Amino acid sequence: MNSNLQALHHIARARTFLFVPANRVERLAKAQQSRADCVIADLEDAVGPDDKKVARDLLVAWLDANPQSRLFVRINALGTGWHDEDVKACRHPGVAGVVLPKAETAADVAAVHHQTGKDVLPIIETAAGIHQVVAIAAAEGCARLLFGKLDLAVELNLDPAEDDPEELVFLHFRPQLVLASKLAGLPPPVDGVFTALADPEGLRRYTLRGKRHGFGALLLIHPLQVPIVAAAFAPSADDVAWARRVVAAEVASGGDAVSLDGRMVDAPVIQRARRILDEVERHPN
Repeated sequence: MNSNLQALHHIARARTFLFVPANRVERLAKAQQSRADCVIADLEDAVGPDDKKVARDLLVAWLDANPQSRLFVRINALGTGWHDEDVKACRHPGVAGVVLPKAETAADVAAVHHQTGKDVLPIIETAAGIHQVVAIAAAEGCARLLFGKLDLAVELNLDPAEDDPEELVFLHFRPQLVLASKLAGLPPPVDGVFTALADPEGLRRYTLRGKRHGFGALLLIHPLQVPIVAAAFAPSADDVAWARRVVAAEVASGGDAVSLDGRMVDAPVIQRARRILDEVERHPN
């Protein structure tokens, strides 16, 4: 399998995407040891304007010293004064993929893909990005969609208040990423960050809700979030046991209609059961 296919395979399987400030390169090795599926060195929100160049230089030096790192890099958005140099830095062989903030057109994604030769993970976090999400998902080089809910909330004057734990203000937007991903043949999208670091149970519930709504991964901001999110996205023991019983019942029926626990086992039920078992096979640990 060539490196591009390996990267796509890795991105598709990933459940945890952990951000690390690019100007704190001493944290990169620790982040990779956290067992996060993808570590994202962040040149955008985590780095102030005066530190952008220094952060980029530090990151490139770290990549030179760790050429097998397979880091992902969040660059600065198109139209900023740092974008072009960030793109050049992402040609480094140690970069596995490029996270593109404020992606608003398919051309944005294709341009970064051609300029770097890397897979692109666009963040959908503006009104224009939501409006063009189907085209963005189908763009050349697009590997997976990411949801940037915080920036979207600011632009649209949404208020995800503490008394809205279900985040109903985003209810219209999340399904659009799920649908666009499916239409483009992409893996399920990656949900936005959960910022309450001292609330592990809240993080677990948040992850499970995203999973029910069709998301397959989460953006993380601290290594301690990794095991909680990974466990939440994994099928539960009860789900796996149910799936095995469904498949066994289907096999035993020889293709005839069958019921299990008083319910009809039809094609969608069998498909869901097989998907759970496929997930277990892809993520044995």
